[in-house]
Amino acid sequence: MPRSRDPLDSPYDDRGGVRLVLAVPVTLLTLVAAFCCWASLVTRPSGPWDDGAYAGIALACLLTLAAAGAVAGLWLFPSVRRAMGLVWAAPALALAAVAALRLAWLD
Repeated sequence: MPRSRDPLDSPYDDRGGVRLVLAVPVTLLTLVAAFCCWASLVTRPSGPWDDGAYAGIALACLLTLAAAGAVAGLWLFPSVRRAMGLVWAAPALALAAVAALRLAWLD
């Protein structure tokens, strides 16, 4: 059987270990983004005078955008992109889109 020249087929390929290590911060940041996005969606102001609720919604949206931005920033490194596909960053990016829409349509 001929030897493969593909470096990814090497016995020294450590993408599995790198993926396991990088999955921890990506997963935690995505969970933080999900919680903040959920908080921004379920918080309802009592009326137009409820500045505290509006500030809380805006803060939750900004925290969602920050956590999702950290996931996207981590994913932009070439070594991370090689080990982890876009599937790992897609949930955080979807949450960022929802938070941006909620922030844009803040009543």
